[in-house]
Amino acid sequence: MPNPDLQHGLDYWAQQEASIDGVLGGYGNGSLPRVDALSSRLFLLSVLPNLCKTPSPLRKLGSTTEKRRFRALDAGAGIGRVTDTVLLHLFDEVVLLEPVQSLIAQAVASSITWKGIASKQNSVLFIKQPLQHYNPSSAITDGQVFAQTGAVFDTTQSGFDVILTQWMLGHLSDRQVIKFLRQAKESLRTRGIIMVKENCCSEEMPGEPETIYDSDDSSITRSDSGWKQLFGQAGVTLVKEEVQKGFPEGLYEVKSYALR
Repeated sequence: MPNPDLQHGLDYWAQQEASIDGVLGGYGNGSLPRVDALSSRLFLLSVLPNLCKTPSPLRKLGSTTEKRRFRALDAGAGIGRVTDTVLLHLFDEVVLLEPVQSLIAQAVASSITWKGIASKQNSVLFIKQPLQHYNPSSAITDGQVFAQTGAVFDTTQSGFDVILTQWMLGHLSDRQVIKFLRQAKESLRTRGIIMVKENCCSEEMPGEPETIYDSDDSSITRSDSGWKQLFGQAGVTLVKEEVQKGFPEGLYEVKSYALR
């Protein structure tokens, strides 16, 4: 089976409409975007209850809200759908990583409407770069910055509380996934997590990894065991996993994994 080809994938996404419907393959006008976003928020809060900005039963008794600014990485962000509907509801700062010009340009253009941006409570830093060439454990340089919106983003502060990738790691080979997860683990702040949300194909033999190659966008769909095999090889610990509910029939099963 061939490995994903970076240029093939970039060319495919450059041809897609820079809209919710375009990045979700025609599922942008139904219930999927809202169900997906709410599920992702709840998943993150279940693992990191201190992200909750309002009184909540998810936060432990006696805990206090930390005063520092929480930071997330949205890796392979497209037009910023996840940054807009998930991350800026929980985090003060987001690094939005996207390599396709048309998609990141749309993200910048629409960011003024995102939570906390116009009021300069939150901030988003845009980096136009493929995930295959990005190291989250390295300091952000001025040369990497494509754009910045909202509050001033302090690039001297390092690390992430959450690194989130959704429907992105299928564009990486096994070796590239392992390398990224190792670097991501190094970049996590105290109690931070990596959230991977991906399609999972079925397995002919339960527990035996399976993969399916898609020649349209040069991506790989892995089975649940396939993902867990890569997690083990990368040296990250599986903290929580959850099957996405409420998506239309006929789609791959989608699972969220919290890793450290």
